[in-house]
Amino acid sequence: MMVQLQYTDILGFLRGVEVVYEKANGSEFPGAFDGSSVGMADIEESDLLLKPLPYSLKPVPWAQDLWRALAVVHKPSKERHTKDPRLAAERALQYSRELGYEPIVGAELEFFLVQEVKVSVFNNYSGSSVRIRSAESPAAGRAYFGMAKLSYHTVEPMDSLLSFRLEYSKALRALGYSSEVAHHEVAVSQVESSLGAGDPPFVGDEVVTAKWVARNVAKQLGLTAIFMPKPFYGDNGSGMHLHMSLWSGDRNLFYEDGLSQTARYFIGGLLEHASSLAALVAPTTNSYKRLVPGYEAPVYKTWGYYNRSAVVRIPAASNHKKTRVEFRAPDPSANPYLAIAATLMAGLDGVRRKIDPGEPYAKNAYKLSEEERRRLGIGTLPGSLREALEELESDNEYLKPAFSRELLEAYVELKKKEVRDVELRPHPYEYYLYLNL
Repeated sequence: MMVQLQYTDILGFLRGVEVVYEKANGSEFPGAFDGSSVGMADIEESDLLLKPLPYSLKPVPWAQDLWRALAVVHKPSKERHTKDPRLAAERALQYSRELGYEPIVGAELEFFLVQEVKVSVFNNYSGSSVRIRSAESPAAGRAYFGMAKLSYHTVEPMDSLLSFRLEYSKALRALGYSSEVAHHEVAVSQVESSLGAGDPPFVGDEVVTAKWVARNVAKQLGLTAIFMPKPFYGDNGSGMHLHMSLWSGDRNLFYEDGLSQTARYFIGGLLEHASSLAALVAPTTNSYKRLVPGYEAPVYKTWGYYNRSAVVRIPAASNHKKTRVEFRAPDPSANPYLAIAATLMAGLDGVRRKIDPGEPYAKNAYKLSEEERRRLGIGTLPGSLREALEELESDNEYLKPAFSRELLEAYVELKKKEVRDVELRPHPYEYYLYLNL
């Protein structure tokens, strides 16, 4: 019997190596890998070790004779590797506890499921193309189909994704996690899964696992899961909204006859650092095709109660224990360990420095005119990944208790390369606009 030891690289790609079960269950460091091959180490110091997280050792629901365990990354000296993304989430938790707070995190994961994706990318004169086929699209010729921006909470037969959600939830439970609420989202072929709450490293593990489960269950059903935040023009994109609260024992510090001052300061930190946070929570060039007004995606740096047009909102809560802050900028292309750690560190910086977030905004921020926005002093998130990375390079002091210098530098360099690679390549719509000029 084999165990697949899994870890994420800096950008969030899930990696794995199989070892015999006896080795995984009996050795401190049963796995090793070449860190230079996944962007986590220079070639002259590329040997890295994997140490399994015992709680995550579970049989894989869809595979015979295969178990799985998440692992943390160490150097040959047995020290933790500072470029391991999970270490940032662990350090954020430790820093929070040093300040006297126990953070609780929850994640809402949105993604698309389609029947077919064909991608052709060439560096020569042959061109590039993408073809996507969805059974819920009106173009599929089904009697029952979804409607753009109007498919929220649809049920069968319009909803073609119920079987997936049931199998996905079942497999996630078998691996020790939970999809507590799942439903059809607003866009055609879109799912939302609200995952179980926990501390930052655990929820990072949970998101990594949920994406892995979704891809494998989808494959079994003849589907492909898409975690790009904006794969379709003209319909809503996918977010990964993060819910956070700070606790002391069994007391929710975000509640005190309503929203507490601690919660307001936490919001202040999120708004203060929202532009640099964008590079970590909305980390792809595609992310900024989602972060535009009009598609239930947050662009304006404001906060409000129940207000989905704000980048930070306070959801309705049935009791004080559920009072929390929701950060709506993150999307599912983010490395969850980095996104969760950075969001928590920004909020804690607000608490530590007592940053006032101002008054809540009660109107639809998407309808703000430029003049109104300037008058109210409401800023906007960066308009591109390039801008977000520039913000991160100038505003990262608040991250330092959790993020090593090596991790941040490696992350920024990898992301700058992505930006350059996308900017250098012609887009099909450019042909539409400019071919006949």
